[in-house]
Amino acid sequence: MIRYLVIGSGYRSLYFGRIAATYPGLFRAMYLCRSEEKAEMVRSSTGAEATTDVNIAIHFQPDFVVDAVDRAHVADVAMEWAQRGFPVMTETPVGDTREKLDALWKLQQAGAKITCLEQYHRYPILSAGISAVRQGVIGNPVSLYISLAHDYHGASLIRRILGTYGEAYTMRGTATRTSAAATDSRYGAIWDGSSTEEERTELHISFASGKEAIYDFSPLQYRTFIRSRHLTVRGEKGEWSDAQILCAEKDGEIRRIPLVPDIPEAYRCLDTQNLRDMRRVWRSELAMDTMQDEFAVARMLLDMKNWTEGGSSPYPLQEALDDAVFWLAGMEAVAHPWQEIRVPEQPWHREPV
Repeated sequence: MIRYLVIGSGYRSLYFGRIAATYPGLFRAMYLCRSEEKAEMVRSSTGAEATTDVNIAIHFQPDFVVDAVDRAHVADVAMEWAQRGFPVMTETPVGDTREKLDALWKLQQAGAKITCLEQYHRYPILSAGISAVRQGVIGNPVSLYISLAHDYHGASLIRRILGTYGEAYTMRGTATRTSAAATDSRYGAIWDGSSTEEERTELHISFASGKEAIYDFSPLQYRTFIRSRHLTVRGEKGEWSDAQILCAEKDGEIRRIPLVPDIPEAYRCLDTQNLRDMRRVWRSELAMDTMQDEFAVARMLLDMKNWTEGGSSPYPLQEALDDAVFWLAGMEAVAHPWQEIRVPEQPWHREPV
């Protein structure tokens, strides 16, 4: 049984209670909330235990702490609980200023155990594509277009797909604002014909190795019926486009490979009827649903236990720091449209991930 303490009670934090309820034989969660009102909301929403008392939370004896507070405080909470001696998995981003990123790195160098819950590469459909790229199916990946996930999540996928960890890069970009029909939300579909503002960020990234990426995203893409999400990765032998791969074989034949969101053997204990139903009716398109998201998070939680017992980190802090640096650079690029922003190699690149 894996026991974890969740700090926070916002929308995203509720994932961890639902996961514990989905897999009661694997996980047990407790929440530490700021008020009894929030604690009661967590109990009624997830069925998990919740308290406002730090001593009760510590007495729960969690294997690790999940830091699920807001962006402005996530680094502070991570450092607080790491200094108490607990392994910490932070939500994204790990910090919202350069000073906090440097402080987290210094704390880990001093022996703290901090990792990040960056889960997008664990989505079954994306995991299948990343695996194919790493197996050389499309040859060396040289360029990428991503309109799939925001900021640090997009950075994580760019780096993992292109294999550019530790490289310096330059970035140029801009942001536009337009009107779009409001069709969906966290709380259900919208039928009143209203409009919302669509803010879209476009970034062009050139890595030291010569590889290129285009990041093109609007937060509206997460909850809408009129905007799709796309991913295209090009290599000398082929292309990964959304949920399929096209590649040239040695005999000159062209092969079309559909990507199916399979469950890796090591994580089949996390399979559910809902996931099986999803795979049974899978269509060749890039679906990024909550079901895959919660499975990806559950994989990270499962791997946390292994990390606390001496295994590898589910998502090394160095990579999460890189993701946050990308996000900060992106905001600078948008503030100075199409001016070149240079991002050098970082201090943590000298340490292996």
